[in-house]
Amino acid sequence: MNLTVIGTGYVGLVSGACFAEMGNHVTCVDVDQKKIENLKLGILPIYEPGLEVMVKRNWDEKRLSFSTNLAEDMENSNIFFIAVGTPPGEDGSADLQYVLAVAREIGQLMTQYSVIVDKSTVPVGTADLVRSAIQEELDRRNLSIEFDVVSNPEFLKEGAAIDDFMKPDRVVIGAESDRAKDLLRQLYAPFNRNHERTIFMGVRDAEMTKYAANSMLATKISFINEISNLCELMDVDVENVRRGIGSDGRIGFSFIYPGCGYGGSCFPKDVQALIRMAHGVDYVPEVLLSVEKRNHQQKRWFTRQLEKRFGADLSGKTFGVWGLSFKPGTDDMREAPAKVLLADLLAAGAKALVYDPIAMETAKQELPSEWFDSGDVTLVANQYEALKQVDGLLLVTEWKPFRNPDLAAMSRTMRGKIIFDGRNQYDPEYIRNEGFEYFGVGRLG
Repeated sequence: MNLTVIGTGYVGLVSGACFAEMGNHVTCVDVDQKKIENLKLGILPIYEPGLEVMVKRNWDEKRLSFSTNLAEDMENSNIFFIAVGTPPGEDGSADLQYVLAVAREIGQLMTQYSVIVDKSTVPVGTADLVRSAIQEELDRRNLSIEFDVVSNPEFLKEGAAIDDFMKPDRVVIGAESDRAKDLLRQLYAPFNRNHERTIFMGVRDAEMTKYAANSMLATKISFINEISNLCELMDVDVENVRRGIGSDGRIGFSFIYPGCGYGGSCFPKDVQALIRMAHGVDYVPEVLLSVEKRNHQQKRWFTRQLEKRFGADLSGKTFGVWGLSFKPGTDDMREAPAKVLLADLLAAGAKALVYDPIAMETAKQELPSEWFDSGDVTLVANQYEALKQVDGLLLVTEWKPFRNPDLAAMSRTMRGKIIFDGRNQYDPEYIRNEGFEYFGVGRLG
């Protein structure tokens, strides 16, 4: 099949590459000329394991192409995936200006029956707005062309997106017409060879499903973090509690790992957007409000532990920070706990030596330049260089190289043998037996 994916960010590029991998001819369109030029050279705007190889292979085999001109592709394709950004507005609602701009352009250029697929995460009712925008442009052209608008939300985990797309848990398709359903069923058939994973539903149902799924996962994280805080106050080890409740099949082990809060481009934005949608229909979403509040507070877990150990004034102290991205497997620092931690460290008078396996270049763009210019934050070449004469280690992101560190080398390098484990990666007893102080989320000690 011939497809057009509009937007070459995380969702668009992964979707385009995976559809091409299954034998489709895919054109990825973006208004950013530099990004398109780089993609043609094999330079990707994001880091995702396996994506660079897949993009290059399908480019070489001419199944995947890149363009800045949507008009050139209108005659060759009748399925258009809208995968542009929907950043949160000041009130937390999703900003649909880019989605609707694409819809209007499609309406200006459409020449045949087409299926327009909302792949971006969009609020309930967006398909109606997209349909209206396209129809307005067709009316201006005095044309009567049939089209369908479909909701096909993505469920990709950063760091595992290729596997998620190629072997999905489910493919949710919100469509009203049989014609659109048949086209999407054919497109996704190769992803369903082991068993049927496609779930058809109404368009508005599909739009809500995406927000409900991410908000449910965010709720599990905030819940276990709430429990971990109780554990700290009540002399309870949250790791035992986690294993005890996770063994209940109704709860499961996924997303009940205590830590220093969630971040990224999905959970914070989607929880906020669903809260905004609720307020739009005069409903107070008490659970979601609490999920968001707990997460904001949890990002200050390091700050609370440092105050307990050193006091509020950290002047003259330097800390090693392992991890900048919001999770391993990505360079994404959006809403990352590391950003809150570094701001708090500097506000208390401390300095930081920082290392992340992938997100160092992202940090130079995401963090204030004055932090680097002043020498308060220094990006270093490897994880052990981040420990030279520091007063403690702050583990923020659970990258694999951090999971089994050389404690002897750390002991020789660090001034203060203290580990603040924001992801509960280490066995407290083992760490303490090696002569370190250990602080974990909801752990005894």
